[in-house]
Amino acid sequence: MYERILVPTDGSNVAKVAVEQAIDLAEKYDAEVHAIFVADTDAIAYGLGTEQVDRIRQGQFQGMTELREDAEEATGYVTEAAEAAGLTAYERHAGGQPHKMIADYAEDNDIDLIVMGSHGRSGVRRALLGSVTERLLRSTHVPVLVVDYVDDD
Repeated sequence: MYERILVPTDGSNVAKVAVEQAIDLAEKYDAEVHAIFVADTDAIAYGLGTEQVDRIRQGQFQGMTELREDAEEATGYVTEAAEAAGLTAYERHAGGQPHKMIADYAEDNDIDLIVMGSHGRSGVRRALLGSVTERLLRSTHVPVLVVDYVDDD
């Protein structure tokens, strides 16, 4: 049923819960796991509520080098989990509008299922423009499994 499963990730806790779901499904169907991290270039350019923008304001973010490290850490988490389960994994880092980049990747790579969190690191931008998940649901014909996360702390 599923041969290629895509996990968009920003490294947040909800994304990690989505990774668990994706790995479980991939094991059942012996599917490839694809991980994608999309830097929201619009949010960064306009200074709208991403974790990276907040860290820039606080003097804790060193720009592109740190963004690349965030991307590698987020997608690395997915590929390590997939490989530990004996699955084939692929990583992609991109910049642009996340929902469009995810939808395009899914189409270009014949993805059968997208597994992602209900929300991630989006801050003010989510309230103004809608979450990446909500926008992706309107942008793709690929089935999307939306995983919720409740922080018990």
